Amino acid sequence: MEKDYNLNDVVEMKKAHPCGENRWKIIRMGADIRVKCEGCGHSVMIPRREFNKKMKKILVKAEN
Repeated sequence: MEKDYNLNDVVEMKKAHPCGENRWKIIRMGADIRVKCEGCGHSVMIPRREFNKKMKKILVKAEN
């Protein structure tokens, strides 16, 4: 099942970041998705297929 997420949405992942935060902002979309930790600002590039598996839910939808 494909989840409905867009650029600048804030999502929750299944595992928290080592800094303790579990809120991630989507900052780039394509074949890979780049997400930025809302706690420490670290960004990570994840393949879309892996992102779909690891994403738990959308916390904040971005304004259009």
